[in-house]
Amino acid sequence: MMNRPFSLAMALCVLVFGWIQAQTDLPTQKPLKIDAVNPIDNSGKTNSGAVLNIPSMIKEQPKLDMTTRNPVKMLPDEELVQAGTGLKIDPRIGPGERLNGSGQFFPDQYLGDIKSNGKFVGIVCRDHEYVDGDRVKIYVNDMVVEPNMLLTGAFKGVNVDLQPGFNKIDFEALNHGSSAPNTAQVDVYDENGQLLYSNKWLLSSGSKATLIVTKD
Repeated sequence: MMNRPFSLAMALCVLVFGWIQAQTDLPTQKPLKIDAVNPIDNSGKTNSGAVLNIPSMIKEQPKLDMTTRNPVKMLPDEELVQAGTGLKIDPRIGPGERLNGSGQFFPDQYLGDIKSNGKFVGIVCRDHEYVDGDRVKIYVNDMVVEPNMLLTGAFKGVNVDLQPGFNKIDFEALNHGSSAPNTAQVDVYDENGQLLYSNKWLLSSGSKATLIVTKD
């Protein structure tokens, strides 16, 4: 049987030997050496060395002249045409000048001529279709005798003194109401109340209907 002091000494030797072996298994650390970076030469030449050098890619800065205008032209000057060139528009045609959406224009209208040897004639007119606010101005020999007559369902009119020769009577459409065109029935009576003439007009705004009354 082994004595007690010898057993303790053996155990101590084993522990010391194991600790020394564990210390030798640890990895060693080696410091990393970093060299200085060589500067880049703007002239385009690179310095020799182990470190990668990138040469200058831009040798000269571009120059921009912001004072001189240089417009871009896609076509020659003679081929550039202003929109609407050559378009002719009748100034008497206004917005909404249409009949049931057709866009039709109603120009001046000649109603004809009649004869009367009386002192005057009575001229009456009314809106013979849908009453929509049509208005007219009446001239006698280019002088205004009625500046603004509203056409209704009933006849309205003026008496016109007759001069020897031709008496020109114009009806100018001031508008076309809420539905184009300006529509009216016109009747002419002599001084005795006898009907001499009856006709109708269809006018756009600004157009005129003309009647001639001749007195011998």
